[in-house]
Amino acid sequence: MAEAAIMTSENLWQEIRGEAQRAAAADPVFGRALVGLILAHDDFTAALADLIGRRLGGRAIERERFATFSRDAFRRHPDLIEAAGRDLQAIVRSDPAIAGLLPPLLHFKGYVALQAWRVSNWLWHHDHRDAALLFQNEASNVLQVSIHPTASVGPSVYLDHATGIVIGANVVIGDGTTILQNVSIGRNGELPTRSPRIGRGVFIGSGATILGDVRIGDFAKIGAGTVVTSDVPGGCTAIGNPARLTNCPEPASAA
Repeated sequence: MAEAAIMTSENLWQEIRGEAQRAAAADPVFGRALVGLILAHDDFTAALADLIGRRLGGRAIERERFATFSRDAFRRHPDLIEAAGRDLQAIVRSDPAIAGLLPPLLHFKGYVALQAWRVSNWLWHHDHRDAALLFQNEASNVLQVSIHPTASVGPSVYLDHATGIVIGANVVIGDGTTILQNVSIGRNGELPTRSPRIGRGVFIGSGATILGDVRIGDFAKIGAGTVVTSDVPGGCTAIGNPARLTNCPEPASAA
């Protein structure tokens, strides 16, 4: 699925429904679950809001509360649904083990956690801060992904494996970034307290830590277990603790 061929939310929904119908025909037992998860809904907004409610809420009343907040945010701000669609398509582009849209939608907790964050961010900026923090807390407890509502995350982001991810307040994550498990991105506790800014198309390996007032340039790579406390130029690879740069484009290497 090429970047230039990103589907609208309506086209995306039709593709998801088609996959669900084919899966239900092939496996009637799984098909019964798909009726409630996908086929009973009128659009992507309703299905995604329901999915967030199911994943974050324990009791029925909690599930409905999370779903209602999500539906309200999606309908008031349609850009959230467009971003959710781009996130889903990014998984298909990035992960060679995925052949369709339905599996990551239903089974990838990182995808649900990211969409729950998109709702929490909307709530925070519309003076529902207690509800925003509730979303963050439940996503952390249930899905093991904690993204502060004041962070900024672009579209087409992929949280791969998505266990033990912590993204702190005011962190900026650019479009098309991939983040693996056990990654921490946030402040370093020093004054003034500023948060990392991650560029577009960055890859952050498992167990990496990025702290403080640092900038990670576009299309940089952060190796597994790397500790970053200073800037990484665009296109460079950072490895080790403390991080050292390798494979930089020539101007960055000369600098």
